[in-house]
Amino acid sequence: MTPRPQKSIGILGGMSDQATAAYYRLINQKVNQRLGGWHIAEIIISSVNFGIIEDCVRHDRWSEAARYLAPKAHGLERAGADFLLCASNTLHCVSTEFTRGLTIPFLHIADPTGRSIRRAGLKTVALLGTKPTMEATFMRDYYAQKHGLDLIVPTNEQQDTIDRIIFDELVRDVVNPSSQSELIDICGDLSQRGAQGVILGCTELFMIVTPSAIPDMAIFDSTDLHASAAVDLALELT
Repeated sequence: MTPRPQKSIGILGGMSDQATAAYYRLINQKVNQRLGGWHIAEIIISSVNFGIIEDCVRHDRWSEAARYLAPKAHGLERAGADFLLCASNTLHCVSTEFTRGLTIPFLHIADPTGRSIRRAGLKTVALLGTKPTMEATFMRDYYAQKHGLDLIVPTNEQQDTIDRIIFDELVRDVVNPSSQSELIDICGDLSQRGAQGVILGCTELFMIVTPSAIPDMAIFDSTDLHASAAVDLALELT
């Protein structure tokens, strides 16, 4: 069989292993859907120690996180990746630092998500994610400046609830029905505050927030949208 040309996808993963496994599965499924047969993607994964990342995130040691991730990112380029993606919304806050000096493109998770929201004709959406993603402005500013979107975030108490669900449950592959009910209630409140849709701005949230659970709001799954964009780039369809 003559190989179908495609670019090698570099994934900076391990944040968490649940999200990284989803990226691997989704990207391969999407490549196979487009190419057929037994074709899957050409992927290089650098899976980091989530224990180090969790500690940095919990204690606001962002410079340390960037220093830890930078050699992993450069290692993916040396290994032959044609472009890079980071399988974590939260760690995009230091993406400028850990991608510094790379000669390959970096596929930012907010770009395919922002484009999808604009195609849907929406302007104001809610952002769910880890506490730093919701509390800090780095992601909200990116969506506003690059895609002209207004993002609404949950209250401080709701942010604590979402953060707990992500770190104590989802990253450990635990999906708790009571936690799903809490998230549904939070989304309902955000809708009342004017959100036309919701961004799943944590790469594990797809595990618990589904269209069937929240049928009245448009859901933008950053994990799935990021994976689709990676396939487009790998197959040069964009």
